[in-house]
Amino acid sequence: MSKVIVHSLFSEFDIDLFKLGKHFRLYEKFGSHIVTVNGVKGTYFSVWAPSAKSVSVIGDFNFWNENEHQLNVRWDASGIWEGFIPEVGKGNIYKYKIHSHHNGVITEKADPYARRYEHPPKTASVVWEDSYDWKDSEWMKKRKKNNAIDAPFSVYEVHLGSWKRKIEEDRSLSYYELADELVAYVKKMNFTHVELMPIMEYPYDPSWGYQLTGYFAPTSRFGYPEEFKLLVDKLHQNDIGILLDWVPSHFPEDGHGLGFFDGSCLYEHPDRRKGYHPDWKSLIFNYGRNEVKSFLISNAIFWLDQYHADGLRVDAVASMLFLDYSREDGEWEPNIFGGRENLEAIDFMKELNQEVYRSFPDVQTIAEESTSFPMVSKPTFVGGLGFGMKWMMGWMHDTLLYMGKEPIHRRHHQNDLTFSMTYAFTENFLLPLSHDEVVYGKRSIIGRMPGDEWQKFANLRLLYSYMFTHPGTNLLFMGAEFGQHDEWNFQGSLDWHLLQYDYHSGIQNLITDLNKLYKENPALYEKQFDAEGFEWISYDDYENSVITYVRKGHNDKEALVIACNFTPVPRKDYRIGISMKGTLKQIFNSDDTKYGGTGNFKASKIKIESKDWHYRDYSAEITIPPLGAVVFKFDK
Repeated sequence: MSKVIVHSLFSEFDIDLFKLGKHFRLYEKFGSHIVTVNGVKGTYFSVWAPSAKSVSVIGDFNFWNENEHQLNVRWDASGIWEGFIPEVGKGNIYKYKIHSHHNGVITEKADPYARRYEHPPKTASVVWEDSYDWKDSEWMKKRKKNNAIDAPFSVYEVHLGSWKRKIEEDRSLSYYELADELVAYVKKMNFTHVELMPIMEYPYDPSWGYQLTGYFAPTSRFGYPEEFKLLVDKLHQNDIGILLDWVPSHFPEDGHGLGFFDGSCLYEHPDRRKGYHPDWKSLIFNYGRNEVKSFLISNAIFWLDQYHADGLRVDAVASMLFLDYSREDGEWEPNIFGGRENLEAIDFMKELNQEVYRSFPDVQTIAEESTSFPMVSKPTFVGGLGFGMKWMMGWMHDTLLYMGKEPIHRRHHQNDLTFSMTYAFTENFLLPLSHDEVVYGKRSIIGRMPGDEWQKFANLRLLYSYMFTHPGTNLLFMGAEFGQHDEWNFQGSLDWHLLQYDYHSGIQNLITDLNKLYKENPALYEKQFDAEGFEWISYDDYENSVITYVRKGHNDKEALVIACNFTPVPRKDYRIGISMKGTLKQIFNSDDTKYGGTGNFKASKIKIESKDWHYRDYSAEITIPPLGAVVFKFDK
């Protein structure tokens, strides 16, 4: 006989919202919750399994015997099974054993809402609660300003398992260790935000975390949930925001995961044309099912609410938007209007963003989206998807293609460099040089640069200088900030030993100063998504492979003049048009010796002459170093 006591955390209103797809705090109800019933302490369990004939909680407290603790199905046709088990508490290990109505199928599943899981390769859920005492109140008060679209937003992308390892112990750093070492490093490098590749529990290391089974639990690989909160807290105490990679696009078929959960296609779409991803061999959520939509939006809210995340970078948005994504003719079915858009997924993303910004107006959602789908980062009330920002994949592709060419050929490809400005303000773009660009034979970023060693590093300095002064926010994957030669290896550590060499430490110094330049000059961020914040001086000097432009904020007198030379030939006495009188003061030079440059092409103050040039009334002669970039400010 079952030793489960009838108990519920659900009100009738909760159930109505759940059925309608409008309950966005399901983590407060589903899963395992330590409670006291009639003076007895124990754990309340609840799980959604509408196709189940019976559901049992099996675990270390009942010798995994399915006959000991059978849950009760609710009377309201919600498909929810629930009940209270006395004397089960924090640290107990469990799963749900489900007998299905469908062909006698039996499944053993981890709890979709569990707050902690066993360390992989073990797969059971763990009853857990923590009472972490947050100390980031100062950050939380001001983060709306720090996370705003008119604030500096420079992101350091990190894979926690391979950022730094304890070589002698052959292990990654723990959340506790990262709270010291990673936080101190990011602060030293002047990044404004850290983006973590998925830290939700996942079974397979080579997936890098993008195939999730535990959507509501930080992975146990690096420690306990409260230790992950400590990492977030320490970042905030040091004025660093944290973004989490979030994966609502697909999930793996692992036996303990969401797939075929109760013997039916519960979370995944039952039509394989919509429910199976051929590239990733994974299952696709059924975005048209209300309860699934509630699950996903509740999960997004959970990380913002319970873990104080400053934003979510939403993975693989393009795969969600289009029914024919990665499919051949005949492998997909058009929508009701005959189009290729996934209307249910589009509605889900709009509702997701509406709820996120309604509940947390001081965070950002960022779409990793690679197509020309319109208005991804525009508000839903004007027909957009409602994201705060979108990755600028076109800029990344075109710029890396251009930078990979020998300088002698670049004059034939100037359009690759300048084309991004034709669409730069159609979205709120984030410029990414992410982990995807340094794996699978693509080579490292420094490995793509042509020329001898000096030219490779000069090209890299130039690329980063152009990136940080281009409109938009930016993201750099770990290792790229010091010019790591090898492709990223998720099983190893970054090649920190390279910092003993001047060229590599020079790149690190460059990124530190570019972040500082970005944060200290409003011209680079106040109008980073506004066409008024950018002005070409000259984009058509392809013979010299030089581009010059102006970045502007709210105060025109704080404008910056940027010049980039994409050849190894120094451009001396290079005249550029200027819109105002006065003098120019050089505030950045990528050829500085502390970055590994020559230091031979310095300039202090440059007089602006009353000589018209580039359709402007004034002009000045500047020197642009070989494979270099310089930034000037108007001297008051």
